[in-house]
Order: sequence, then structure tokens, then C-alpha cells
Amino acid sequence: MPLALAAALCCNAGHAQAPAAAASPAAAASTPSASAFKLKTSPTLLENLNAEAARDAPAFLFADSVRGRTDLETVLEGKAVLRKHNTVIRANRIEYYQPDDRAKATGQVRINRSGNVFEGPLLDLRVDAFEGFLAEPRFEFLKNQSHGAAERIDFLDSSRAVVKNAWLTSCRRDPASDMARDLAKTWLPDWVLQAASFKLDTEADEGVATNAVLRFKNTPILAVPTLGFPLSDARRSGFLPPSFNIDNISGLEITQPYYVNIAPNRDATLEPTLRLRRGIDLGGEFRYLDVDYKGTLRGSWMPYDKLRGSARWSLSNQHDGNAQVPQLGGPWAIGWNVNRVGDDNFWRDFPRGGSTLTQRLLPADFVARHSTRWGDVPVSITARALNWQTLQDTSSPITPPYDRLPQITLNTPSQRWRGFDWEAMGDFTRLEADRARTLQPNTSRAVFSSEISRTWGGAAYQITPKLKAHVTSYQFDAPLANGKTSAQRAVPTLSVDAGMAFERDSQFGGRSFVQTLEPRAFYVRTPYRDQSVLPNYDSGTTDFNFATVYTENTFGGNDRIADANMLTLGATTRFLDAQTGAEAARFSIAQRLRFDPQRVALPGGAPIDERVSDLLLGAALSNERFSFDSTVQYSQTLRQSVRGTVGVRYSPGAYQTLNVAYRLQREQSEQVDVSWQWPLARMGLPGLDKLIGPRADAAAAGGAAAPALGRWYSVGRLNYGVLDRRLVDAVLGFEYDADCWLARFVFERLQRGTANSSGGPESSKRLLFQLEFVGFSRVGNNPLAALQRNIPRYQVLREKIETPSRFTNYE
Repeated sequence: MPLALAAALCCNAGHAQAPAAAASPAAAASTPSASAFKLKTSPTLLENLNAEAARDAPAFLFADSVRGRTDLETVLEGKAVLRKHNTVIRANRIEYYQPDDRAKATGQVRINRSGNVFEGPLLDLRVDAFEGFLAEPRFEFLKNQSHGAAERIDFLDSSRAVVKNAWLTSCRRDPASDMARDLAKTWLPDWVLQAASFKLDTEADEGVATNAVLRFKNTPILAVPTLGFPLSDARRSGFLPPSFNIDNISGLEITQPYYVNIAPNRDATLEPTLRLRRGIDLGGEFRYLDVDYKGTLRGSWMPYDKLRGSARWSLSNQHDGNAQVPQLGGPWAIGWNVNRVGDDNFWRDFPRGGSTLTQRLLPADFVARHSTRWGDVPVSITARALNWQTLQDTSSPITPPYDRLPQITLNTPSQRWRGFDWEAMGDFTRLEADRARTLQPNTSRAVFSSEISRTWGGAAYQITPKLKAHVTSYQFDAPLANGKTSAQRAVPTLSVDAGMAFERDSQFGGRSFVQTLEPRAFYVRTPYRDQSVLPNYDSGTTDFNFATVYTENTFGGNDRIADANMLTLGATTRFLDAQTGAEAARFSIAQRLRFDPQRVALPGGAPIDERVSDLLLGAALSNERFSFDSTVQYSQTLRQSVRGTVGVRYSPGAYQTLNVAYRLQREQSEQVDVSWQWPLARMGLPGLDKLIGPRADAAAAGGAAAPALGRWYSVGRLNYGVLDRRLVDAVLGFEYDADCWLARFVFERLQRGTANSSGGPESSKRLLFQLEFVGFSRVGNNPLAALQRNIPRYQVLREKIETPSRFTNYE
């Protein structure tokens, strides 16, 4: 008669324990109910036990029949199982020798250790030390889902092993593929790594292959004496796969990166690149992370550029951290963002090499912040030094922005006092730039602003009057047009913001909604102050949209305060899901009414004398799959829209997204932007879709992260200028998912902004190709950065969300 539990052997007890007898009815009746038992954590469920706990863990033996001698040996036959901590050994027969903790297993041997599985006909193993060998093994690694077979595997210890005459792949034998090959007797994986030996280290999550050959579609593509490869996504030092790039200007580019895992919180990547038409480019990146700080340092140096006839270099450093400065009140948040290049043509020759949004304006920005209290008032202190490098183009020069050397700001956030809300801000800035280009003097500017407000109302309405004062003082390093070297300005502002909110239940399309109606009125009164003689250092006209239409000043910055006697009227209605409160639709309208013309203008600008502003219209719709958002600025004088943006997104499932945007600025620009990631078709024989279809359906429903097998995906982005009738930027490509390998083909074209000999803008073009062996490595130039940058909601195929636990395939 089979024994369900033959013995439970404790490592330190050294004897078998008999199973407990069945409980009597009386005992069962006295047993507490299930609700009285509570789950609690157990150290045996940890991913990794310490050495002492692992050594003292009990061993459990199961079999159809058990025989042996106490403290000496135990023989298990028929469905034999030996289980200890994170190791499970199954076989037809297991001989366990207790004095030296040695197990011999024969017949359908299967080892599961921390999720890694080994199978073979014969095993000889010291269980705790995990020293021994397995003949003719087949193996599978949990973390990267790769598997293979070998002549023999020698276990050196719990984390290291040597596999002889082996092959490794992540491809799986699929019934559909067997059908497609007419049930061929031999199966050849799409890619396979063959080697005379594999040295595996599961603790370091790495392997080293000796005399290795990497084959793809049975064609050797790489043969090396030694080759390192990962057993998981953990970081490890070594050569990364080379990348290849074809650029229409630099020609063929070959990069061989080398990764250096300096420490768990520091690493570096060396990226030497051969640009065939230019020369050698030595680039690299260093990253660091600590409790109080983190940052990235990037740089490149080209000793000689054959196209430019000079050396080229770039440097970028971003840092964020905290520092204790007792002399200055304690903790300070310190950060900087430094970007520099060696010449004005760098942005044009290397359009993808910059880390800033404005390629021709490179900041060196240093910021320190400190929070303290003055009595009961919290105060934030900010010290800043900002210096710009402006990359000039003779065909399209730009006015450089002003350096801030330094800028010191004191700010009190909104405070409540006897029902009133108040806040204040003080700022001192030294503004400097090249006077030959700015045509105005540099200055030291001091700004003080404060405001006080009070809100009355409740859930259905509110009204908030606010009084604000803005005082500015200038000290110039050269006389103004009126001969003065200093100037002061004080401007008060009164505003009243009033709004109401109404709700009602409504039905639409069989769904229940709560519809709101939210009218709003915003009045501003700012007296006129003549500011025409003052230079402009950082002010500009704010964009006319729903975020700025209810603000006091139509200018941003501190050098212009607009006079105003105007009223903004608007209303918004929303449709909220009655169950979740999620916004399903929103419609808005707003317009400004000026009772007096606005006389303050920017240098070279004209006063605004229109009494009625353009009309702002907005609409938004959204659900789980679809969203629509639009804003239109309509001129009643011209009887047409003068500005507008319309955006549509459709994402019905995983790896499916379509984005369409239309942007209009009448007589200046008009662009259509389309981006997408979309499955095209599966490749195979008739009937193959039926076999593999359910995986795709599950992924589309958002339930599974894996895309369908053998599927083509189209990816891309097209930005088209309607007025110029030109394609501005373009990214076009395809992705192919074959389960164990992926292929990506991408063409990228970026406009460089300068005119070529034909009168059109110059552009940079390149071809990107990448072959990814899932769970092993990637070969080719990585197009993922370009796809993620250009396609909103792009999803990486086969992206691993988290490392699987050893309990994933628990036995």
C-alpha cells in the first residue's frame, strides 16, 4: 500500500518520524473552527534563506515504498521525492545517505532548485552543498526562460555549475510549428547557442560559454572563444551587443559598448563608435545612486572629425541630492543640469546626441533649495546660477537668453490668517548677456510680490476677491534711452473670481451620468503704469488657453505687468460616470471682455484695443479605449478659427494604439501628426491563426503581457507640414514577434531646421535594425528609444515586468 508520507527527516535529529494518527471524532469536535486560525509569515517562504537556516531546514521524503536504517540510509522507490528548502528531487528511485547528506537518483530524475529545473537519467548529489553531477541533462532557467541540453552537468556548489557539450535557447517547440513542418521528427530552434562548455553562476546571474557559436535559422552569425551571457536581467560587467547604424551624413556607424558594474549603486557604459565618414567617437555614461543623491554623467570626444576638420566633444551632467549645511540652517536640496558642446555645429551634426529639448540652447543650471520657518511662517529659500551656451547659425541667428548669475528667491507658500489666505515672494537676479546681440543693458533686478485673498461660499458657489501688489527695482550697467541707470515700478491688482456648480442626473447611451454646469466669472483691475522705457529680460505673452484665460496678467515673467480692466466669462459642463465618478465628457467656453484697451506691450508690440477677445472652445471625450481632446480659438472678427489643437487616441488593447493630432496657427503653421503601434498579421499556414489566436485575444484584453506568436506589427510617426507641403519628421518601421526572437526595422528622418541647396530644410536620416534573442541578448542598433520618444503609449514587445519568484513553478 503506497505511503503518502514515508518520513520527515530533520537534519539535526537524524531519525524518521512516523506520521501523526488520525484525530478522533471527539478531538475533531474540540478542534477550533477554521475561522480561529490566522495566517502568518514564515521565513521558509523567503526567496533566499541564510546559510544557517538552509542547513537546519528539514528534509521530507515521499515514495510508494520506503526502507532503510535509522541515521544511515533511506531507499525510496516508486514516485520518489526528496524535498528540502528550495530543492526538490524526483525520480523512480532515490537512495539518501544521511551521514554525508548524499542522494543518488535513477530513472526520470528531475531537480527543481529555486525554480531552475534539471532533468536526466542519473544523479549523484550532496544535497546541502549541492555538489555532484547529472548525466545527459536537460535544463531550464526560471529568470530568463531559456533551456537546453548537454552531455553532463557538474554542480560545484549551490550557485555554480559546469555544463559540457551543451546548447541553449529560449525557443519552445510548438504544436503549430510541428504542423507547419508536417510533424518533422527533428526540431531545430530558430536560434541556439552551442558551446563546448557553459560555466553557470546563478548567484551572479551570468554564464560564460567556451568555444561558442550562435546560430540563427541554422546559420552561424557569431563564433567566439568565450562569450558571456546573462541568466536574468541583473546587471553584469562585460561587452554588450554591438550596434550598427546607417546615417546619411555620418555613414555607417558601429558602436561596441562595454558595461562596467562598479557597485550595486554605480555603473558605467563605455561606447566607442566608429563613424565611417567622420572618425572615432569615444563616448560613455556614468550613473550613480545613493540615499542622499543621484545623477548621470555623459560625455563624448572625437579626436578628429574628417567632415569638419576639427575635434568634437560634448558633456552632460545631471545631479539631484541633499546636503547638510549646519552653518546655513541644516538640510539643502542641491541639483544641477550642465550641458556643453565644443562647437556651434554640434546640434546639426548630431541631432540625437543632445539631452535637452532645445538643441541650440544648452543650460548650465545650479540650484540649491532650503526650507525653514521664520516664527510661524514657513519660508522657502532658493539660490540659483544659470548660464546658457547658445549655438548660433549664421542663416538663422537667435537672441541668447539672459544668464542668471545669481538668482536668489524667498517664497512663503499660501498661509491662512483669520479667514484670509496670503503669500509673498521676493527675488533678486543678476541678468547678463552679450549686449551686442541683446541691444540692451544688463541689470540687477529685485522683485517683491504679495497677495491676500478670502473665499466665501460652499459646495454650490464660491467668490474670491484678491488684492495683489508687484514691486520691481532695476539697476542697469548702462544708461537707458532716458539717461537713467535705475528704475522702479509698483503695480497693484484687484481681482474677483466667482463660480457656481450645478448637478443633475442624466442618461445617455444606456449609461447613468451626473451632469454638471459650472459657470465662472473672473474680473481683473490693474491700473496702467508706463513700462515702455524698461528693457525686457524674461517676459513674454502667455498662451491664450483655458489655463491662462482666468489669470491676472497676460504676460509671463517679471518685466511687464499688463494693465487690465476686463471680465472673463466662461462655463464648463461635465458628464461624470454615476458609479465611478470618472469624467466621460467635458465641454468648455470662455471669452474676455475688455472695458479699456490694454496699453502695456512688449518691445516692438502694439497695444490691444479689441474690446471682445477671441472665443475659446474646448471639448474632451474619454473612456478606457478612446480619448478626444480639442481646443479652438475662434475669431469673431475674421469669422474663422485662428488657432486650434485636436487630438485623438484609440487604444483598444495591448500593443494597439493610434494617435492623431492636428495643430493650427493661422498663416504661421499647420501640422498633422499621426503615430501608431498596430498588429498587422500573423505569418504561417492556413489554420495557424486558429491555434495561436487565443494568446493574442488575451493580450488584447489586457490580461496577458505576451503578444501573439508570429505576428507583424507596424510602428511609426508622421509629422506633416500642411502649409509647406513637406514631411517634417518621420519614423516608419515594423516589428516581428516570433516568440523566442524579435526583429525590428525602423527608418528615422529628422528635420535639422536649416536650408539645403534646393531651398528645403536639411534632414538627418538613419536606418535601425535590431534582432533580439529573448532571454539572451540583442544585436543591432536599438530603435526602442526612437519608438518610445515618438509614439505615445508605445509598448515594448516581450517586456519583462518583474523577475519571477522561485514559487512560479513550485512543485
